[in-house]
Amino acid sequence: LVGPNCPGVITPGEAKVGIMPGFIHEKGIVGIVSRSGTLTYEAVDQLTKVGLGQTTALGIGGDPIIGTTTKEAVELFMNDPETKGIVMIGEIGGNMEADAAYWIKEHGTKPVVSFIAGATAPKGRTMGHAGAIIGGKADTAEAKKEILRDCGVHVVDSPADIGTKMAEVLK
Repeated sequence: LVGPNCPGVITPGEAKVGIMPGFIHEKGIVGIVSRSGTLTYEAVDQLTKVGLGQTTALGIGGDPIIGTTTKEAVELFMNDPETKGIVMIGEIGGNMEADAAYWIKEHGTKPVVSFIAGATAPKGRTMGHAGAIIGGKADTAEAKKEILRDCGVHVVDSPADIGTKMAEVLK
């Protein structure tokens, strides 16, 4: 189950449900899970340009109530033999990225590159999605990045670095 407020899911060359632009996707070896539609497209474009492509790109949406969680998507990608690396795009608010990070620390077998949006968001103000609101210190981008790094995830500070970082860690 994906959504609400998500761009959908695509497995290049096989199936697409939702509004993701199919032409930027290329069959490949990296799975993407993202809370942001636009940043999904940025990651897809970069992975295509560096020649890695995507196994599946899954936009889970940025609302507080969703279907598939980040952790569930990461687990699916970890168990997919075609997926060699995972891109995880998160944002401020909620605990999905932390839940996924702790799971990765215990069970991860593939490299994960992550970007967390919302580094400059003020506390208590919704930024973009209804779920993107900092309720406490643990909801901040910095706190999430620290947890991710502590759990062995490769965190980039700019979405422009997702593709090159994934190419680097897959060498």
